[in-house]
Amino acid sequence: MKKRHLIVFFIVIILIVSTLHIGKWTLEAVNAEVDDYQQLKLFTEVISIVEKNYVEKVEIKDLIYGAIKGMINALDPHSSFMTPEVYKEMQVDTMGEFGGLGIQIGIKEGILTVIAPIDDTPAQKAGILSGDKIIKVAGESTKNMSLLDAVNKMRGASGTKVVLTIYRTGWKDTKDFSIVREIIKVASIKQKIIDENIGYVKITQFQDKTASDLEEALTKLEKIQLTGLILDMRNNPGGLLVSAVRVTENFLPSKKLVVYIKDRKGTTKEFYTHTKDRLNGLPMVVLVNQGSASASEIVAGALKDWNRAVLVGVTTFGKGSVQSVLPLSDGSGLRLTTARYYTPKGISIQNTGITPDILVKLKITNGNAMRVTRERDLEKHLDVVAAPAEDDSKEEEEILPYDIPDKDDLQLQRGVDIIKSWKVIQAIKPAA
Repeated sequence: MKKRHLIVFFIVIILIVSTLHIGKWTLEAVNAEVDDYQQLKLFTEVISIVEKNYVEKVEIKDLIYGAIKGMINALDPHSSFMTPEVYKEMQVDTMGEFGGLGIQIGIKEGILTVIAPIDDTPAQKAGILSGDKIIKVAGESTKNMSLLDAVNKMRGASGTKVVLTIYRTGWKDTKDFSIVREIIKVASIKQKIIDENIGYVKITQFQDKTASDLEEALTKLEKIQLTGLILDMRNNPGGLLVSAVRVTENFLPSKKLVVYIKDRKGTTKEFYTHTKDRLNGLPMVVLVNQGSASASEIVAGALKDWNRAVLVGVTTFGKGSVQSVLPLSDGSGLRLTTARYYTPKGISIQNTGITPDILVKLKITNGNAMRVTRERDLEKHLDVVAAPAEDDSKEEEEILPYDIPDKDDLQLQRGVDIIKSWKVIQAIKPAA
C-alpha cells in the first residue's frame, strides 16, 4: 500500500508543479489542491490500516467499491454506484425486461420504502402498496442498506423466491410477503376504448421503446372516431428523459419546448418537439398521482404549461432532477445527478411536484389510506428552487388499487366527464 500511496502523491505533485509552471493556477487553487490531497492521504491511510489489521482478509477491490458506494450514496437519493453486474442489469432495465419483483423503492426516514409497484408484476400481485416500509429482504435488515444493494437482493432468477418483511401504517406488527421472482416484461403502453369513443392510454414507465409503442397504440385508436383521449400516468416512476420528450411530441405542435435542463454551472440544454400533434387538438385529460415521478412529470408539466391537456388527480411525486449514467473503466458505472429540469414555463418541480388542474382524491375505503412517500420525504433530497406547490398530502391519502373497475375509479371517471362536457362548455357563449 505504501507504493500506491507514493504513486498517488507523486501524481498530485506533478500536476501541481506543471500547472504552476504554465501559470494557470492561482495561489488559492494550489491551496485547495493541497487540501484535497490531504483528504486523499487520509483515505489511503484508512485503506492501508484496514488491509493490514482487519480481523479477516479483505480484498482491496471490495474496500474501494464500498468507499465509492458510501461516497455516492451521501449525495442524494438518486445517485448511486453500480458494480459491473448491477450496471449490466440497469442497461437491461431500460429495455423493459429483467428478473425480479417489479417494485420502485426509495429511502424515507432511514427506512427502505415502496414508492410504487409496477403493474402486473409479482410485487403488485402479492399486495405490496405505495408507502409500505421494507424492514427486511430475505431476512436481512434493510437498516443502512443502500438502494442499489436492496434492488440487487430483490433481483434474481425467475422462479426463485424472496421474502420481504413489510410494515404498513396501521398495522400492529410486520408481515412477511413471500414473492416468487419472474421475468419482468414491463409493457410500458396499454390502450383501450372507454365509453365507446374515448381513447385511453396508460404509460407505466418510460423505456427505449415507449415512444414507438405509443405511436402504435395511437394508430390503433385513430381507427375509432375519438372524441378525446385520457393519458394515464398514475404510479409511473419515470425512466428515460429522451423517451419522455418523444412521447410529448405526439401531443404538441412542432417546435414547442418540452423541457430544459440546467447543470450547476448554469449551462442549459433545451428539448423541442419535431413532429405535429397526432390528435390535432382533440380534447385531452392527463391522470397523475403521488406515484407519478420524473419523466412522467416532464410530460405532464409540458402539457399543462402549453394548456394542451387538463390534469386530474393529486400532486405528483416531485422529482425534478436528471441523472446521467456514466460507464467506468472496469465495467462498473455511476448514476449521477447532473442537472435539474424545468418545465416550459421555467418551473422546477423538485420537492413540490405538479399540482393538477382539478384535484380529485380517491375515497378512503376499507382502511386503505396511508401517508404516501414523495421526493421531499426522501433523505438527502435536493433543495427546493421554486415556490412549493399546493400541499394536498398533509392528510392520509388513498392508494390507487390495481384491480379497481373503471366505474369505481373516481379520477378516471372525472376525466371521462371532462371530455364529454368539453364541446358543451366551449359552445357556451355569454348572453348578448
